[in-house]
Amino acid sequence: MMGCWILSESLSIILVLSWLGVNLYLFIDTFRWYEEEESFLYTRVILGSTLAWARASAVCLNFNCMLILLPISRNLLSLMRGTSSCFRGPWRRQLDKNLKFHKLVAYGIAMNATIHVSAHLCNLEHYHWSQSPEAEGLAAALSKLGDSPDETYLNPIRTFHTNTITELLTTVAGITGLLISLALILIMTSSTELIRQASYELFWCTHHVFIIFLIGLAVHGAGRIVRGQTAESLLLHNVTFCREHLAEWQTAARCPVPQFSGKEPSAWKWVLGPVVLYACERIIRFWRFQQEVVITKVVSHPSGVLELHMKKRDFKMAPGQYVLIQCPSISSLEWHPFTLTSAPQEDFFSVHIRAAGDWTEALCKAFGAEGQALKEPWSLPRLAVDGPFGAALTDVFHYPVSMCIATGIGVTPFASLLKSIWYQCCESQTQWKLSKVYFYWICRDPGAFEWFADLLLSLETRMSEHAKTHFLSYHIFLTGWDENQAFHIALHWDENTDVITGLRQKTFYGRPNWNHEFRQVAYSHPSSNIGVFFCGPKALSKIIQRMCRLYSSADPRGVHFHYNRESF
Repeated sequence: MMGCWILSESLSIILVLSWLGVNLYLFIDTFRWYEEEESFLYTRVILGSTLAWARASAVCLNFNCMLILLPISRNLLSLMRGTSSCFRGPWRRQLDKNLKFHKLVAYGIAMNATIHVSAHLCNLEHYHWSQSPEAEGLAAALSKLGDSPDETYLNPIRTFHTNTITELLTTVAGITGLLISLALILIMTSSTELIRQASYELFWCTHHVFIIFLIGLAVHGAGRIVRGQTAESLLLHNVTFCREHLAEWQTAARCPVPQFSGKEPSAWKWVLGPVVLYACERIIRFWRFQQEVVITKVVSHPSGVLELHMKKRDFKMAPGQYVLIQCPSISSLEWHPFTLTSAPQEDFFSVHIRAAGDWTEALCKAFGAEGQALKEPWSLPRLAVDGPFGAALTDVFHYPVSMCIATGIGVTPFASLLKSIWYQCCESQTQWKLSKVYFYWICRDPGAFEWFADLLLSLETRMSEHAKTHFLSYHIFLTGWDENQAFHIALHWDENTDVITGLRQKTFYGRPNWNHEFRQVAYSHPSSNIGVFFCGPKALSKIIQRMCRLYSSADPRGVHFHYNRESF
């Protein structure tokens, strides 16, 4: 099983190891440079190895801050997914793991920031101690430099009685450092799954503190609190000789008083490119925000599901894509992702929205979906739409066999796919690599079947008319029912159509036996690459992922299940 996992995730493992390798190289290379560089020899006399720890972690911090915005640049990812021939197969699946990489880079930022702050706190103590009466020798002499007009200082703490924290907070480096640290703590703590599920709005708002974080990072180095010997001073002042002849600094021609300056700030160079890219993303969003969205139809479904049909000029989509929606009357800042449930062949695009939080509840209420009379289209609140953007499900046609698994409202991404199949199944000129689709839907509430069962019924009829019933195999599982429903189901069990959905395929009651389902698919399609597409809770996602590893062959010529999860 471990061998199958390594085989299926080999590219992800290589990319993660490459990221770790670059971080390790940057850290070790920078650490060694600051441990050996002559211009920082006198700085090391006061600070010791904590100078190298602070600078090495700073370079790694800059590197990860350069990467952090790239995985969430939706237009860039969509461009890479849609136009580049390089991003096929395993490479294409890496684009669907953008949020995982975003989190991994965030952990790298947090770790390096912790090392950087800890090292600089030690540096402050070293600076402070070297001004104490107990300090003597070269460290004490270096700390006294800067008192005369013709000297430049090395130690930013000028007297032993100075309060180091107060002194630090009067500098650019200190103020921005504190600001960056607080922003990072706020972003990291509000990104936990508990807070995201309890209040997505809180997560969304605090995450945008990253703007303050990046501005502070770009300005942070301007304080130049860590100083080294200038290049001109090194030519006149031979540190190897002069460090042993402290008493001759004022008299010997070979040892004039050394001069010091702060290192040029470089953080802005690392983050400039990604920040410009992100700014372009925001400009594109603002442009799309200005475009008119016409709401043509509003439907209220059971279980608190709102269906919206919309039109927008030059809007083009593909099955499985999603859009970001903003409702200015609810919030002028928040954009929320929703998968498209319409097909590219339709003259509108649609989304299905379930009331599952403050924003979605307010939206459903604004559109009259909570038991109120639905409003006329002209009286509805304005919506702005950004997208569409690519997602994992857009790859479903790239496999010869696909398994589509959804729970509850997670079925919405597959609506677009099934509609597209409905439109294309009778077109003789349509050439697909895809030859078989297995569709699984697990749902607790029988009322939620209503809108989707109509789609399945029309698809079932269309497939039968064109002798393509073999193409789609669907399995619907009901996990919640009461005593009256159970009696009604038992009473009508022998009828030709299902009592709940009206389909010829009967509904299953309870949860699927995934071992049985995967074993059957693997047996039916030996030596095939099978795409598994899932949209639902994390607990079931882990089970499906485990099944993919368990039933994938270690032999490259055998059957392989490739797991893809909808996430945006």
